[in-house]
Amino acid sequence: MNTTPRPIAVADLDWVHSLNEVHAVELSPLTPARLGELIERAFYAKAVDNQAAFMIAFDQDADYDSPNFLWFCEKLPRFVYVDRIAVSAKSRGKGHAGALYRDLFSQARQCGHDRIVCEVNSDPPNQASDAFHEALGFSIMGEARLEDRDKHVRYLIRELS
Repeated sequence: MNTTPRPIAVADLDWVHSLNEVHAVELSPLTPARLGELIERAFYAKAVDNQAAFMIAFDQDADYDSPNFLWFCEKLPRFVYVDRIAVSAKSRGKGHAGALYRDLFSQARQCGHDRIVCEVNSDPPNQASDAFHEALGFSIMGEARLEDRDKHVRYLIRELS
């Protein structure tokens, strides 16, 4: 088992897409083409181990139209937004998500960022994600209802020291 994050490669696209679709309720579905576009535009797009986990994040200057990303753009001048992170069922509890976040924190600091932001569903609830993000030091910054997706989300922030 390797928990060292590495860039998402072309050879990873099929399994990353499949894992995204398994978690589409939490992440939102993507076509394979849209996934490729997001990876190209991302500040951070890395995977861990063999088909275990991935993360895609954007900085405030990204060409991205997600309503959650745009919410942060209205509130903050500079940030890195975690758009999606997923861990396969067989890989849960092995430290992959933590490794991705630690690597993201390091890369963000190196690029002069001082905060990481994300959203977590509050309806439908995602208690595991809530607990995980709280343990990483995230706090609630705001909330919203996404009418087009029939979701309530909490917006989270973690200051980097």
